[in-house]
Amino acid sequence: MGRTVAKHMFKGSIAALVTPMTARGDLDVAAFDRLLDRHRDAGTHGIVVGGTTGESPTLSLVECCRLTERALERLGGDMAVLAGCGTHSTASSMAAARAVCAVGADGCLVVTPYYSRPCQRGLIEHYRRVADASSKPIVLYNVPGRTGCDLLPESVEILADHPQIVAIKEATGSLERGERIVAACGGRLDLLSGDDGTYVDLMALGAVGVISVTANVVPGAMAAVCRAALAGDFAQAVRLNGPLTALHRALLLESNPMAVKWVMAQLGWIDETLRLPMVPLDPMYFDEVMSACEAAGLTLAQAALA
Repeated sequence: MGRTVAKHMFKGSIAALVTPMTARGDLDVAAFDRLLDRHRDAGTHGIVVGGTTGESPTLSLVECCRLTERALERLGGDMAVLAGCGTHSTASSMAAARAVCAVGADGCLVVTPYYSRPCQRGLIEHYRRVADASSKPIVLYNVPGRTGCDLLPESVEILADHPQIVAIKEATGSLERGERIVAACGGRLDLLSGDDGTYVDLMALGAVGVISVTANVVPGAMAAVCRAALAGDFAQAVRLNGPLTALHRALLLESNPMAVKWVMAQLGWIDETLRLPMVPLDPMYFDEVMSACEAAGLTLAQAALA
């Protein structure tokens, strides 16, 4: 029957942090510190450093470890710190997991191997090897729309028995998929939404939180929605999430994190710099993103957010 994991090791609103960069494309550590302080003050439950929203394909392992170590020092245990460790290669994913564990990360977020498009047997073996290499808990990450491969529920059920694998970030947006994972793996593996558009509905079906892009922009609001959902007050969660729905959509009008970095730059939190092949948000989307921000209660001319 397999083991039972420590319940809800990672839960609530977990921000998939953008990686602030200077105009030259270097890490902007001062801006990163400001973001960490902001999330702690807003009640965010956890953060992901060096994930795909953080432009992980263009970060070096040294940079990812530096950011992880900085987050741990700055937050002092106030919230969970997950580090992005997924690559297209099993060997490099194993090396990344070892490295971020060595600097103290609370866990590893491991996206499916992009471009390679392995079969389910290959995915299972990939995750087993990475989990074996990690001294900290592993969160699986399935986002087939970006990676080109899909970690199916039956494979998740097999992986749920690995002692290091504690959760999955499921970003298909499929509620039926979420229901299947909860039914098959409940008590052995936690479900986290990876889709801001459907996270409240997924939490109503048994997910324990969301790894969120929107939380970069409105961390307090996202944390409040998740607190209500975790308390079982889904009427309140739906009410609080209502003003955010347009923002969830708008932040994905172009490839993430182009829109979210634009918004945060307008708010004065970071420079808009992205590393190629990512480029700044197309001006054709400015009005729609601004309208979504206004619906969420934001004025882009002011940097102080709730």
